[in-house]
Amino acid sequence: MPEDATTFSSFTSFGSLVSEAVTDSDVARVAAHGMWAPGGTLDPDAVRLGLTLAAALEDESQAALLPVELAELVAQVRAIAVPGFPRIETDDEDVRLSAFTLRQLGPGPHPLVVVPAGWQPLGWALFMYAYLTLAARGYHVVAYTPRGLGLRGLPSTSPGHIDVAGPKDWADGSAVIDYAVDAFGPGIIGFLGTSYGSGISQLVAAHDDRVRAVAALSTWGDLAASLYANGVRHVEAVTALLRLTGGTSAEERFDEETREILAHFRAGTNMAAVVDWGTLRAPRSYVELTNEKGTPTFFSNTWHESLFAANQTLDTFNALTVPKRLNMWIGDHAVPEGRGLIAPPVRPGDVNLPVQEAYAWLDHHLKGDRNGVEEWAAVSSQVMFTYRTVPLRDPETGRPTGEYEIVEPALRENRRDWAEVTTGVERLVLTGGGAGGADGGLVPAAPDAAAEHWERPFVAGVDTEATAMAGMLETGREEWAGNPRIYDTQKIDRTHALVWTTGPLTGPVGSTAARRVRGIPRLALNVRSAAGSATLVAHLFDVAEDVTARIITHEPLNVDGLTPGEDRAVSWELQAAAYDIPEGHRLMLVIDSKDPLYGDLSVDWTQTVVSARAGAPAVLELPLG
Repeated sequence: MPEDATTFSSFTSFGSLVSEAVTDSDVARVAAHGMWAPGGTLDPDAVRLGLTLAAALEDESQAALLPVELAELVAQVRAIAVPGFPRIETDDEDVRLSAFTLRQLGPGPHPLVVVPAGWQPLGWALFMYAYLTLAARGYHVVAYTPRGLGLRGLPSTSPGHIDVAGPKDWADGSAVIDYAVDAFGPGIIGFLGTSYGSGISQLVAAHDDRVRAVAALSTWGDLAASLYANGVRHVEAVTALLRLTGGTSAEERFDEETREILAHFRAGTNMAAVVDWGTLRAPRSYVELTNEKGTPTFFSNTWHESLFAANQTLDTFNALTVPKRLNMWIGDHAVPEGRGLIAPPVRPGDVNLPVQEAYAWLDHHLKGDRNGVEEWAAVSSQVMFTYRTVPLRDPETGRPTGEYEIVEPALRENRRDWAEVTTGVERLVLTGGGAGGADGGLVPAAPDAAAEHWERPFVAGVDTEATAMAGMLETGREEWAGNPRIYDTQKIDRTHALVWTTGPLTGPVGSTAARRVRGIPRLALNVRSAAGSATLVAHLFDVAEDVTARIITHEPLNVDGLTPGEDRAVSWELQAAAYDIPEGHRLMLVIDSKDPLYGDLSVDWTQTVVSARAGAPAVLELPLG
């Protein structure tokens, strides 16, 4: 039987990495703000908390550096489980995965939860609080860092090249199960993963019959579509992921094949090879295997997800025929779940629902708990910005800080399946602009009305105020906390963007909203360009009476191979949304040619023309529910 703990050989111990005590206020700040710092990097306090918890499990004396509540949790878990720090052998002789284990001491067999770490430089050490929580719930725990991830010198780093959820990662997941079966003799096995770890969890489960349940948080289903959709490269998402490997160079972290794929992606060349590479690594490609096994699968994602946009996850979810659950939350990648995996809640008695519901899923399917999961609807959607907030005040001066705090949570809606989220579609026709370049209108489509013939030009290649977010992960973090970004629609430069707006909207008598947007909007129009290519970035906004706005959704489209002077009919889906537009507000559609998140095909200072013609009107299909 493998030992419960091994020495780190040349690796640094966790105790040598921490010296400063973690205070209650430090923990409260991490619980309130989560894992992300500005710029999409890991929050230093979240890192310090994870390392200190790891040190306390490695050496009991290090628990003195923790606040009383966390020190007591460490002691509680130590009384029922033995911590270990093994290196797990894989099929590659030179790759032994860094892992952390908690082996239950009481009579078994006990269920096991395997936790592949996400794509970040701390490896498994970031979510120590989650492992302690799982052990306290009666699970054996094996957390491991996928090959190639982590800062060199950290005990939680795994050697090798990053396989980007490829076949080596699937085999590694099975090797971890082999180790755990030998070491712990678990009664049943489940996987819990966040981000990168959630995709690996799905992939291992699809290929290994021993996985009996999956909880996949901030997850993804189609890596190819996450990298490249509608002809658009998601360049900032890939840039952010490369920053988070913990490596200093692509040569250090990736093998030759992956470096070649990354080079193609950066240059926008041979994208067919990039798509094939991503498709091989997509859980969506193996959903039939999951369905054959009947593996209960839990998904969690966000409406304004910047790394793994919602629609590709929805596509995978809809293809599953197993017991399943989809939670959609306000915010961005790992924002809703991250703080619940890292630290206890700010206020005693509070819970982090995104994580608690994932635990409940595992408890039901691995322990047989009758905890209400058996009666859950398949889909639960949090409706954007329906929370009630009050001004946040400075504790010393009592003055408003300009931010808000949530005092009543956002509305959540349950549906038996995604197909029930959208109950109808409103077709809104885009009209031509008024005199002097005034904005166009969005008007209800009349059944037999002839299509209006119009065309509207704008100058491509310059970004405008209409952007998807102020910064990756930052805007979503503020949304989750009750502070969605406010746009000034008057600042949208109409030279470089086209705008269409409804009149003030009203809803049916007794309705709480003028429009209940539920599902995937679709846009169809005609485009031509003086250049051979064009980029159209569509944004939908909810505009208040003071002409400030909040974003509902967006999506870019790249159009290549255009013949100058000739129109092309195009259509594309925007990202899914659940949003209530208040009475008296307007719906605004903005199309421009750039967004910092994406690689565009715009040729700077060339003219792009959007048009509608007889038989080919420009139409926005707005899903309602």
